[in-house]
Amino acid sequence: MKAEYINPFLESARIVIEQVANIRPTTGQLGVKDVKFVEKYIWIQIGMTGQMEGDIVFGLAEDVALKMVSAMMGGFVITEMDEMGKSAISELGNMISGNASTMLFNQGVRVDITPPKLVQSATAAGFVPKRALTIPLIMDSIGELDIQVLIT
Repeated sequence: MKAEYINPFLESARIVIEQVANIRPTTGQLGVKDVKFVEKYIWIQIGMTGQMEGDIVFGLAEDVALKMVSAMMGGFVITEMDEMGKSAISELGNMISGNASTMLFNQGVRVDITPPKLVQSATAAGFVPKRALTIPLIMDSIGELDIQVLIT
């Protein structure tokens, strides 16, 4: 698994978060770990096909997701993850992945992405733990967004 696979997603996430939430995130430590879905977390899973096959998974603690949606909505405080909040957080993953796929295309790597799948329960996901290249984005006053690249 190559570290350069995660760079377009990292760069795209920084750009998109700065645009939609007016926050400049900083980068945590790059690593490889087993991705396991845990409760009280929201996962945005986006599939990739083409020259890169696999999934991109964005993970946020539920309270971080609520703060992120609130920031995306101009500071309007969101207290529960209703349909509007789920739509907003899914769109965040979609915008990041869409931008990243354009960056990859410009590097000569053709990929298509699937629509985002929002997962709030580990059991509902039917997800099998896998090894992933992962990096957290730290957003001041909001929390962390984990970016995990699972390339097969």
